[in-house]
Amino acid sequence: MRIFLLLISTLSFVSFSQNQWVIKDSINGAPRSASSAFTINGEGYTVAGLDESGFRRKMYSYTYWQDDWDEEASIGGLNGSGLNRGSACGFGIDNKGYVCLGQGETNPFFKDLWEYDPSTNSWAQKADFIGSARRQSVAFVINSMAYVGTGIDATGMKKDMYRYDPTTNTWTQIADFGGTARKEAVGITMGGQGYIGTGDDGVYRKDFWQYEPLTDTWSQKPDFPGTPRKGAVGWSSFPSLFICTGEDNNFTYTKDLYEYNYFAELWVQRADFIGEGRTNAIAFEVNGLGFVGSGYNGDFFDDFYAYRPILGIEEFKANNKISVFPNPTIDYITIETSIDKLNIFIYSINGQDVTNELTINKIENGYRISKENITSGQYFIRLIHPEYGELQTEKIIFLDEK
Repeated sequence: MRIFLLLISTLSFVSFSQNQWVIKDSINGAPRSASSAFTINGEGYTVAGLDESGFRRKMYSYTYWQDDWDEEASIGGLNGSGLNRGSACGFGIDNKGYVCLGQGETNPFFKDLWEYDPSTNSWAQKADFIGSARRQSVAFVINSMAYVGTGIDATGMKKDMYRYDPTTNTWTQIADFGGTARKEAVGITMGGQGYIGTGDDGVYRKDFWQYEPLTDTWSQKPDFPGTPRKGAVGWSSFPSLFICTGEDNNFTYTKDLYEYNYFAELWVQRADFIGEGRTNAIAFEVNGLGFVGSGYNGDFFDDFYAYRPILGIEEFKANNKISVFPNPTIDYITIETSIDKLNIFIYSINGQDVTNELTINKIENGYRISKENITSGQYFIRLIHPEYGELQTEKIIFLDEK
């Protein structure tokens, strides 16, 4: 019977459509907000937070293929009295989970760091954060290193950033965040870079920044297209990241969702979150799906939802085959594809862009490229989708007419 039930759960889980939200099993425990979240070994975790009775330290794990939550060890285990908190940072590195910073009933600003080992269901205290004690900060992980910063401390808003190495249990200060000092921003990892956006610096913000760890530098990217907001959540599934919910500058609890593409550096609005608008929810990604739950909008929530995005680039390529023929050719090349939006570039063997020297026409089953004003020889054709980036590069040969 158990095998049958698991099979039904799995089938129902994978059946929902792209760009669609579905409701999932509610999070265990009391409805709450300002919890932390991380993923380990394909399972999501939510820990601590604020409910109607105050700050908490309990943790629950989510197994997506069973659609089920289980209670795990609270922060600090049996000796965790006084560690109740909300507005902390959560992140996962390899097979361990981490929680740091935040605020509690009697301590408005924490600076401790705790490591969770799922193999023993236990917590161990690690090196304290070397910046000031604070809350409402952000964290992201790149190459098994955590990057933590921004937030608010006893003196005000912060923009300093720090890197944590779990192998040496040490913190190192890095370049300050490129935007203004702020709290309640969103921090996300994608493609070997970190991203921070939105938040509150005294004014609600919508700017969006990328961190490059190789050069320890920040660069500004296109603004988040929704209303300026704080307390939003985000996750990524390469080549896209997602931001949704939060409280905006109209004091509205939002439910809109936006997707940012790594290659195109463009935002696209997607299907609205189907729960009530809210702030200070949790979010994590498992198996390409986004999960969002809990939060606050005057009421605390324990509901939980899954979002299936539009196809990723590899899935997109697998489901949208491209054929380039005949090759070699004398007068024209056909690109056979069902893709409607395709940017086509032709380069000489020396790298010169000769696209404008050819005639490109849309035809029923793709595109036709006529030789026109270029000489015979070897060229390269690049096919780029405006949302998914580069799909294919191929050498083509134009022959002399006999």
